[in-house]
Amino acid sequence: MANATAAVAGKNQPRLKQKYRDEITKTLTEEFGYANPMQVPGLVKIVVNTGVGEAARDSKVIDGAVKDLTLITGQKPQVTKARKSIAQFKLREGMPIGAHVTLRGDRAWEFLDRLLTLALPRIRDFRGLSPKQFDGNGNYTFGVQEQSIFHEINQDQIDRVRGFDITVVTTAKTDDEGRALLRALGFPFKAE
Repeated sequence: MANATAAVAGKNQPRLKQKYRDEITKTLTEEFGYANPMQVPGLVKIVVNTGVGEAARDSKVIDGAVKDLTLITGQKPQVTKARKSIAQFKLREGMPIGAHVTLRGDRAWEFLDRLLTLALPRIRDFRGLSPKQFDGNGNYTFGVQEQSIFHEINQDQIDRVRGFDITVVTTAKTDDEGRALLRALGFPFKAE
């Protein structure tokens, strides 16, 4: 047991995860009165998703979306294929129509840190995130209109502007717990 603890202590933890363990768990325990430390809401995963409707007409478009997601998240995305054919959209079953990445563990913490400290402040006329976009179970989803807010994307090599949906999945039972967790992590919510 001591060897396992030493191995974990020697490993470099993401900055936000360290802050969560040291400060945020105590704050949330006091705020909501949890009896057990396992009741404190935590981060499960982050899903970054992009839909590419033009891929139905031009199959090369999906490659740009996959490349952008790979640069932003550091992980190869899964290509989303159409589940059924829709004639009006000239869409056939099995055609690529988007891509998504699921980040867990340290990668999720590092992505969240980069998102909050580097990417969101680069959005033009940014007034904060809406605090009403919770799903009822403490999970938060928001959209980003262009990929250029991420430092990993080279501005000169953007073929077209792409938006992303980012879903932060937590273990929170209610929206209030999820909101308190994300606010403590540094999410810039608008004043209600």
